[in-house]
Amino acid sequence: MELKDLVKALNNGETIVGDSPLHEVMHRTSQEALRITAELNGSYHEPDEVRQLLAALIGKPVDKTVTMFPPFHTDFGKNTTFGRRVFINSGCSFQDQGGIRIGDDSLIGHNTVLATLNHDINPERRADMRPGHIIIGRNVWIGSNVTILPGVSIGDDSVVAAGSVVTKDVRGGTVVAGTPARMVRSVND
Repeated sequence: MELKDLVKALNNGETIVGDSPLHEVMHRTSQEALRITAELNGSYHEPDEVRQLLAALIGKPVDKTVTMFPPFHTDFGKNTTFGRRVFINSGCSFQDQGGIRIGDDSLIGHNTVLATLNHDINPERRADMRPGHIIIGRNVWIGSNVTILPGVSIGDDSVVAAGSVVTKDVRGGTVVAGTPARMVRSVND
């Protein structure tokens, strides 16, 4: 099994069985992500160097308009896509095995957690992992200390208030807040 096989299975929503060949690929890939994030977070880097390390982490080019303020954490890295003019503030953690897509002009606040995996609820299958993508649309503002769970899409032009836990899709052009996050208004109100 190779990384491409794992990413294909993850993107198809397939359960990754604990101790399987795909689980082993995930573990090996995690070691590379831990090495790159240690380098990223270990000392100061100019913005272009941060983008180069981020590109090495995700395995594809990162647009010159993307800005990230370390520290940044991920245990995978190979299933994230950034749009243009994306800003990621310090302290964020992306568990991206299930896939994370961040649209153009989106802002991600301090200490945001994007979690794309759940473990099986059955204690006998607890090591099995169930992926679910996170899609953040265009021009979205995610406040500080937000957690977004697997399978959630955030619509264009939305705002997620600081401290929220997002468990369900967010309609475009809305403001959501709370735990679990609920719509509180339109962005145009």
